[in-house]
Amino acid sequence: MMIRNFKSLSTTSTKKYSLSIIEAGLEAALPGVQLEKIVFHDHLIVLGKKYDLKKYDNVFVVAMGKSAYSMTESVNSLTRITRGLIVVPKKTKTGFSGNFKVIQAGHPLPNQNSMVAAKKILEFLKDVKPRDFVIFLISGGTSSLVALPDGITLKEKQVVTELMQKCGATIHEINCIRKHLSKIKGGKLLEHLRSDGISLVMSDVVGDDLGSIASGITYCDKTSFSDAKQILKKYYLEKLIPKNVLRHIDLGVRGRISETPKRETIKNYIISTNEICLDAMNTRAKKLGYSTKVLSGMSGNVKDLGMKIVKALSDKKINCIIFGGEPTVVVKGKGKGGRNQELVLYITIDLAIELAKHGTKAIVASVGTDGIDGKTDCAGAIWKSDQKIDKIMPYLNENNSYNFFKKYGGLVFTGPTGTNLMDIGLVIRQ
Repeated sequence: MMIRNFKSLSTTSTKKYSLSIIEAGLEAALPGVQLEKIVFHDHLIVLGKKYDLKKYDNVFVVAMGKSAYSMTESVNSLTRITRGLIVVPKKTKTGFSGNFKVIQAGHPLPNQNSMVAAKKILEFLKDVKPRDFVIFLISGGTSSLVALPDGITLKEKQVVTELMQKCGATIHEINCIRKHLSKIKGGKLLEHLRSDGISLVMSDVVGDDLGSIASGITYCDKTSFSDAKQILKKYYLEKLIPKNVLRHIDLGVRGRISETPKRETIKNYIISTNEICLDAMNTRAKKLGYSTKVLSGMSGNVKDLGMKIVKALSDKKINCIIFGGEPTVVVKGKGKGGRNQELVLYITIDLAIELAKHGTKAIVASVGTDGIDGKTDCAGAIWKSDQKIDKIMPYLNENNSYNFFKKYGGLVFTGPTGTNLMDIGLVIRQ
């Protein structure tokens, strides 16, 4: 059971069924399920293409992201790996030793260890010979965990990253900025690769854009310095970001700094997506007797998504809405929370209005598949549509959703899951 407090939260049959559906989505997100279809003892098969590992002297692994450890663990059990380097968030529990070096780095903001990780990867790739093969294992969180700022300091990179995360920018926009302030992102890392290789990617980005996942570290980049500058203008950040950041981007716009690579060096394959989670949830819900509707690719401000999800429930033939994606939050208050917890509260407010007309109630739940919602220790929350409605808005106004649920109950705990396929959630009408 991935939901640690499943039993204590299951105070009604509907809550129990809701958590069971969420659990199905979390289990489907585990990387081993997909990697077993791809990695074999002496070869890989991806989308019908075979990679013969027997012809190489050595097979190396470079893994980055929240799923780096679990992905490496699966690959290492399925084929021969000579040596590996794994970069994970700090406090991640790992059991590798010997031929595998593990670096714990910063998330959601890069830290000094993020720079150490980047330099160690470059050193690792220097030792790779032309007759070797490198399997890159990429997952969400890499953009922060592996950092090598270009023309700016780490502190300046942290400042601009935090501003981007709080202003409501999409992950595509945030990573466009990151790519143009980095010596390795947007495909630049592979300028140091002298052998054959492949990149197996778990998508934590709506639309599964390889150029945005992990800031395209093993891919290439379709964005430009001009795009980066427009994004800063869009969110009125030009006067807030460090001057060196703006100077660096301006130099790029003027062609004084080389653009990111525009062609793919090795093949990048997306092996797992949020859709896999939603399919598993849909199957579980139907087995439990619910009539369902699935909303995928949910993005935008959580404040606006609540009503969109509630409207989907207005169809009387549907009593279970399953949704997934990666909403954004505009942080204006000084509270503690995360996008899943805020989304649950916004949906609850909209449900209270809508369901009052029909005299019915609903259960709402939303969690991050990585087990971490914002800067909190929980994965998300579950709530009933008719509870504490009058108490919600003061907490939302301060972005303080965590302390709402801490006071009234409803926090969902999983701990770090070792995977990351965005967020999943549901609304079940009772």
